[in-house]
Amino acid sequence: MSNSITVLDNGHPISFSFDSINAYHGGGFPGGVAHALKAMQAAFPLLSPTPLERREVEIVTAFSGAGGRDALEMVTRALTDGRLTIDRSIGGTHVINDPPGPYVFRFRYRGKTVEAVIKPGHVKEEFITLGAKADKTPDEIVRHEELKAEMAYRLLPLTAGEVYTVRVI
Repeated sequence: MSNSITVLDNGHPISFSFDSINAYHGGGFPGGVAHALKAMQAAFPLLSPTPLERREVEIVTAFSGAGGRDALEMVTRALTDGRLTIDRSIGGTHVINDPPGPYVFRFRYRGKTVEAVIKPGHVKEEFITLGAKADKTPDEIVRHEELKAEMAYRLLPLTAGEVYTVRVI
């Protein structure tokens, strides 16, 4: 499965791989990078049959994680240009008990909006529990880091459609 995405920059194609995005991000939250990449891969074809002009994409998402933010920024420059809005009200309050949690992405391009919503089962309860815990032990910190990487490398082989449901809204 492709782990890259291509957009246009003033008409010139530019491609970003998971590895390049994760390197730009710094690697701390590879699961967030994978989620944003899969959401873009799922949504962009519904916005246009050809690659999107990256600086024309507007994004509203409930996802505020650094990995996702950096992936959206690298591909679209939406944060730099003021076209990225974090709105937690569009997601559920809890991933496991109130899906989809923060895993909702709305992309607007040339008057058309597509929403990508995570499918159940892609975020482990242990990941959520450890992520929310303020006073992690050293072993819990190590485990949480393992789970971040595990999520990314579990999602990457999947098609975007296996991870996210998309619809035009």
